[in-house]
Amino acid sequence: MLNKISHLGIAVKDLESVLSFYTESLGLVCQGREEVPSQKVKVAFLPLGETNIELLESTEPDGPIAKFIENRGEGIHHIAIEVDDIEAALAELKAKGVRLIDEVPRIGAHDARIAFIHPKASHGVLIELCQYAK
Repeated sequence: MLNKISHLGIAVKDLESVLSFYTESLGLVCQGREEVPSQKVKVAFLPLGETNIELLESTEPDGPIAKFIENRGEGIHHIAIEVDDIEAALAELKAKGVRLIDEVPRIGAHDARIAFIHPKASHGVLIELCQYAK
């Protein structure tokens, strides 16, 4: 069901200043930026080995990332795990009684199909399942 860690999502207040830390101080290269209006977020992806760091800045004061930062501060927001068949993964989790935020996939960055497992089910960690177009 699970293939690999796709990315680590990090909630940030100011994408540009944080991006400069990752590129200038750590030497990572920004692979691209994208705005996802449905999620009220701007993202930047920085590859690191077989995974990515995804920096997330809210575009709206009521967006999920803005609320996260307000409650918990900047930092790791979620772990994204790549799956081959997101519907099958969600069905399997639901059959096991795992609490889900999304029972139906939605579109995220890079047009990936995504769904979240509730952090109460995974001991405080927000887990994103993502399926990329082949």
